[in-house]
Amino acid sequence: MASTSRTPIIPPAQAEKSEKFIGFDFKRWQQKMLFYLTTLSLAKYMTEDAPIVAENETNAEKCAAFDAWGQGDFLCRNYVLNGLSDALYSVYCAVKSSKELWDSLEKKYKTEDAGTKKFVVGKFLDFVMVDSKTVMEQVQKFQLILHEISAKGMALLEAFQVAAIIEKLPSLWKDFKNYLKHKRKEMGIEDLIVRLRIEEDNEN
Repeated sequence: MASTSRTPIIPPAQAEKSEKFIGFDFKRWQQKMLFYLTTLSLAKYMTEDAPIVAENETNAEKCAAFDAWGQGDFLCRNYVLNGLSDALYSVYCAVKSSKELWDSLEKKYKTEDAGTKKFVVGKFLDFVMVDSKTVMEQVQKFQLILHEISAKGMALLEAFQVAAIIEKLPSLWKDFKNYLKHKRKEMGIEDLIVRLRIEEDNEN
């Protein structure tokens, strides 16, 4: 006779908890947390309200439905809370439901992410290379800004990055800049870096 006992659901081994959210890079943490909760079959509690029980259902059925929902919501809410730093846990622990908690985090930190994107784009637009510093040193700093932009989800084509670096070259590099701009063969970032390094070595 087959056993009627239920085997506990064990989350997949790959469903590791994400690192605790400390107040920045919200989108990456959110995606990892969403994946983790999905493997636990709890993700629905972040977007759905408690079920509406039909009037023709018995009190027992209503209680069972609310109990099941309440238990799942409790687990989901606490998984999310435990994914926050201690400081943020203290701020959000009083929030009553998973959906309210998730919405509160999105409202707060997606807005801040948008502000950070504007700041990084501002750094990109304001960056100016000067003649008093080595070009390679300045190119490396500019590449870090390009990397920040990419990390914020604003992917830039390699051809655009190459053109931007060329455009940012300092005034003493005017002739070489024009030479690079008129080359018909498209260059990659690595090709450009090699050419700039060779040119700077020749100048020295």
